[in-house]
Amino acid sequence: MVIQSLEYFASLVQQDDSIPLFEAALAIAQDVEPQLDLSATQAEVDILAARLQRRLAADASNVQKLRLLNHFFYRELGFAGNVNDYYDPDNSYLHRVIKTRRGIPISLAVLYMELAQQIGLNVKGISFPGHFLMKLSVQSGDIVLDPFNGASLSREELEERLEPYFEQQSYPGAIPLSYYLHAAHPREILVRMLRNLKALFLEHMRWQRLLGVQQRLLILLPDEVAERRDRGLAYANLECPQAALDDLEAYLAERPHAPDAEMLREKLPELREASKRLN
Repeated sequence: MVIQSLEYFASLVQQDDSIPLFEAALAIAQDVEPQLDLSATQAEVDILAARLQRRLAADASNVQKLRLLNHFFYRELGFAGNVNDYYDPDNSYLHRVIKTRRGIPISLAVLYMELAQQIGLNVKGISFPGHFLMKLSVQSGDIVLDPFNGASLSREELEERLEPYFEQQSYPGAIPLSYYLHAAHPREILVRMLRNLKALFLEHMRWQRLLGVQQRLLILLPDEVAERRDRGLAYANLECPQAALDDLEAYLAERPHAPDAEMLREKLPELREASKRLN
């Protein structure tokens, strides 16, 4: 079943110009619930979108649609950021977010954008540093929204949110604000969702969960050898020495002088011995 769910995920993200973001993001949850009925969850969302659509006047403007969606999503349905348990992995699994009405910015945004798309609103995700955002382009410019609560953010508020990252010097202040507000590609959004989970599972050493995340990251980023290294380390911790060897040796072949290369080379003899014992 795990292999089937990975194959299905791979089929969804194969073509860059036609990734169904909501479906692919929902499919991530099959790592924790292999029997999850994706169609049933999609149907739940379709029903919500239909409820909303019936309230819209035929000539409703995009701004009117946005106001109605905001009221429906945050006030009526009660979606909000999970401030009480922000680092719960369930905040990243869309079927759980739909049930609990709680999530993190990126999962709330993916659901919000799916409803928006179904009522004819082209809301895009923004992979903003530290806090995922959304935007709707209208004649007067871009309306930038916080998925936590639907609040519209001013230029000053956005610049204030960037200040901590400028101080780290990896986000030079000379770069204009518009650079940080470009629309994120669905592949980029899925990678960010998975890396959120990756950070949680690494911190708590949940190697089986981490392996599932790494499998999906490598489907999305097949040429990212660092992700293959991290899958190899997950395999090593799960006592799958041959799979670990394959990944770590591939990493070292491509990056023989990486800062962690020597540390990884020291692991190889033990993994080779363990692989021989199993064979």
